[in-house]
Amino acid sequence: MPIDLRSDTVTRPTAAMRAAMLDAEVGDDVYGEDPEVNALEAEVADLLGFEAGLYAPSGSMANQLGLRMLVAPGQELVCDVQAHVARAELGAAAVFSGITTRTWATPYGRLDHRAVEQIAEPDAGSYMVSTAAIAIENTHNFGGGTVQPQSEVRAVQEYARTNGLAVHLDGARLWNAHVASGTPLRELAAGFDTVSVCLSKGLGAPVGSVLVASQERIDAARIWRKRYGGGMRQVGMLAAAGRYALRNHVDRLAEDHVNARLLAAAVGVDPATVESNIVFADVSDAARFAHEAEAQGVRVMQSGRTRIRMVTHLDATGDDITRAVDVLRGIQR
Repeated sequence: MPIDLRSDTVTRPTAAMRAAMLDAEVGDDVYGEDPEVNALEAEVADLLGFEAGLYAPSGSMANQLGLRMLVAPGQELVCDVQAHVARAELGAAAVFSGITTRTWATPYGRLDHRAVEQIAEPDAGSYMVSTAAIAIENTHNFGGGTVQPQSEVRAVQEYARTNGLAVHLDGARLWNAHVASGTPLRELAAGFDTVSVCLSKGLGAPVGSVLVASQERIDAARIWRKRYGGGMRQVGMLAAAGRYALRNHVDRLAEDHVNARLLAAAVGVDPATVESNIVFADVSDAARFAHEAEAQGVRVMQSGRTRIRMVTHLDATGDDITRAVDVLRGIQR
């Protein structure tokens, strides 16, 4: 079986997770009657220090619901040029919510409050679009798993409060930021108006993300979830997988971070620059590199003509990483 390092979304439920799914008590979640979903939403909200949570079928939907709560049609969101909400959600903010977007650029997606303040326009008057919200991603996917500095996060939040702006956290891999930095989850989520977290990446659940916010915003987001086609019925079996992942798969993310640094060294990247579970490497021909790796049983993702991405995860064991390192070292970069 190939060693799949394209993403941490490729994981499959463990036997124990499958057992938890089979044992789940279910109900109709559109009516708010699925006990596993209700428990998951309450648990994630409590972990992150918010009033309420909402289970969504994907990270993109959780992000888009969060943005919908903060930015009115015709208003502006500002975010990093490589942010998932700008690059990888297929223009959903514009299509579904009429949100316009402008971006700042920083190396590795690392937050710099000065870059944010240079482009945000909280009150642009009657002839220009006004900024309504700022989005921050932690860890930063296309930045290479960058863990955002808390000092910069706080500086952006202070700027937002002073200027009447809302702040959304795309925390798809916030669990990785927590483990890598040792910062408590509540501290990482503090000061944001909406936060999305994913259960189907490093935590290994098959499906699902949770949006947390105030009770008022979650009540409104629940209506928009249904409007977006995200209302789910007896979905407790999937929520049970998420609850199992939260109990059993957070601390083990440290193993993925160690493995990522091993992969980095194999492709000429300084391991000290790898902060979590994502490795980007520059190569002469990404398509050729990916093809040669797959021919030897290792899957990597082509990310542009001369760049590859590798992501460590629950299904990539220590033995798998050892084998992958041997393969990668033998391919001409």
